[in-house]
Amino acid sequence: MATGLYFYDSQVFEIAASLKPSARGELEITDINNRYLENGRLHVEILSRGSAWFDAGTIDQLLAAGNYVSVIESRQGVAIGCLEEVAFRQGFIDRGQLAELADAVPQSFLQKYLRDLLSEPIDKFS
Repeated sequence: MATGLYFYDSQVFEIAASLKPSARGELEITDINNRYLENGRLHVEILSRGSAWFDAGTIDQLLAAGNYVSVIESRQGVAIGCLEEVAFRQGFIDRGQLAELADAVPQSFLQKYLRDLLSEPIDKFS
């Protein structure tokens, strides 16, 4: 079994409508992916070493994913999925805009993290 994150174009609705339910009585994502493969339109990216994948379909799985993120953030001092950081590092916002965003966040790990980004040397973002 392979895990995945799927992005589809609008054709997915037509494909899904043409599928017959499986023995489990459900439409299967694998059948949709196979149709894209048959049409030569499937693109796959392999997750790199160090990537973690969680199926968060149950309360216990969601808790496990949340605990994982909490441990990584606290032990490595990074914020996972921090859109403000991405925007800053990619040059979409400048230091002043990042400072405004940090000020708008209630006192929290995120606010401290954003302020710490502002104190790092500029050449670190190159």
